[in-house]
Amino acid sequence: MPQTLDAAAVRSWCSLALDALGREREEIDAINVYPVADGDTGTNLYLTVESAARAVEAVFDAHETGGGVPAPADAVRAMAHGALIGARGNSGTILAQLLRGMAQVLASGDGDHLAEALRRAAELAREAVAHPVEGTILSVAAAAARAASAAPSPGNAAVVRAAYAGARTALDATPGQLAALGRAGVVDAGGRGLVVVLGALVRALTGQAPAPLPPGHRRYAGSAPYGETAPPAAPEPCAAGHGPAFEVIYLLEADDTAVARLRDRLDRLGDSLVVVGGDGLWNVHVHVDDAGAAVEAGVEAGRPYRIRITHFGTPAEPPREQVQRAVVAVVPGEGLAGLCAEAGATTVVARPGEPPASGELVEAIRRAHAREVVLLPNDAALRHTAAAAAEQARAEGVRVALIPTRAAVQGIAALAVHQPDRRFDEDVVAMTSAAGATRYAEIAVAERQSWTMAGICQAGDVLGLIDGDVAVIGSDLADTAEAVLTRMLAAGGELVTLVLGEDVPAALADRLESYVREGHLAVDTVVYRGGGQSVPLLVGVE
Repeated sequence: MPQTLDAAAVRSWCSLALDALGREREEIDAINVYPVADGDTGTNLYLTVESAARAVEAVFDAHETGGGVPAPADAVRAMAHGALIGARGNSGTILAQLLRGMAQVLASGDGDHLAEALRRAAELAREAVAHPVEGTILSVAAAAARAASAAPSPGNAAVVRAAYAGARTALDATPGQLAALGRAGVVDAGGRGLVVVLGALVRALTGQAPAPLPPGHRRYAGSAPYGETAPPAAPEPCAAGHGPAFEVIYLLEADDTAVARLRDRLDRLGDSLVVVGGDGLWNVHVHVDDAGAAVEAGVEAGRPYRIRITHFGTPAEPPREQVQRAVVAVVPGEGLAGLCAEAGATTVVARPGEPPASGELVEAIRRAHAREVVLLPNDAALRHTAAAAAEQARAEGVRVALIPTRAAVQGIAALAVHQPDRRFDEDVVAMTSAAGATRYAEIAVAERQSWTMAGICQAGDVLGLIDGDVAVIGSDLADTAEAVLTRMLAAGGELVTLVLGEDVPAALADRLESYVREGHLAVDTVVYRGGGQSVPLLVGVE
């Protein structure tokens, strides 16, 4: 095994950490009592690491097309950047800053400065938290750094083993440091997640997995050891009226001076404030009662985007009986989300520039609460993400069929023939056949000059893409759409589906309906509003 943290080791670390967090996610969620008992720390850490892993894979993909491999510095920077833009929740945001601190050292050296990287990580993470608290992930990170510096022998293998051992010891001590943990009889959820991530690093550098962690629910403070009596009850869900009502997270483009002012303002508005990042890009996390004021503060500081607001006080759904079959569909806008929900599907909205992670798809499968699930990714780029989600759901005992739909219109066609009362295999075959019989196109606007299958396009040109390839280059949206329909209907068809973007006038749909009716009397047309999708028009022909 490579004991230097080269690019391959970084890739392996991300993959192993993601697998380990996938196994530990429910356990970590179950012991989440601080700072808010909202039961999502494991999920947030998983999604944060998944974003880091995707960024590293993208760097490898870019280099492998030329037959090479990325430099170690490129891999660690990608890992840190991916974690930053995908960080979720309090612990996920802190983990992103820990990875950023490690990357600052490792990207400037030869990958053999792991002890210094861990020290910088712990230092940077503590600086990012407005009011650091002992007994949390910060304490575990600091202990790992101290143990790494005192490793009995040089070399990354010895350093990372020492760091892991120090982190585990610190994790066991967290219930005695933080009253909320002691009362619940649990270790810190974020700290446990960090130990899992460090365990993956041990395995990536040594080839040996550390001993598994014990259950997170444990007796402390003089109580009988776990196992001799019944374990303590799981933490009660967060109740409305205890602490701030909202969690607000967003990415922010701003300079250091503006961010310093933002920290002060958000610190006065709420608590659990963590601001991580640098070099003009930041991830902001805060718990507040006035979510609008927190977002407004970001607008005054710079350009906030990917804004996520979670209401802590939302009551939990009552238990419901598991259904036999459900459909989970990724959709490109709120309009189609409503349409698919009316048809009985559980939806995941993919907003422009924000493809869903596999963890989000797994959560949607769990929300569907079914023994059998048909998964419609509706995007060719989500092929691997959806496959990973399906595998994880199968490991949890759900029978999942992944239909490789490449566009939303194919998903609509599949959903139209879905019949939950017939045999699972028959339903999947019918839905797959309907999706496969639907050709798809999209009308988009070119952002830059580029070579395409139809020639050279310029920024601002209107592009007609059929089955993923540019087939028409035009200057007018309606004319280009008509040219695309002409090509698609030349091969026959019975139904045209048009999905209009948020700002597209209804007059375009009227014109295209008339165009189809005049040239193809036997072809019907249906029109849907897709909402905030990434392109002005989606087209399906079946």
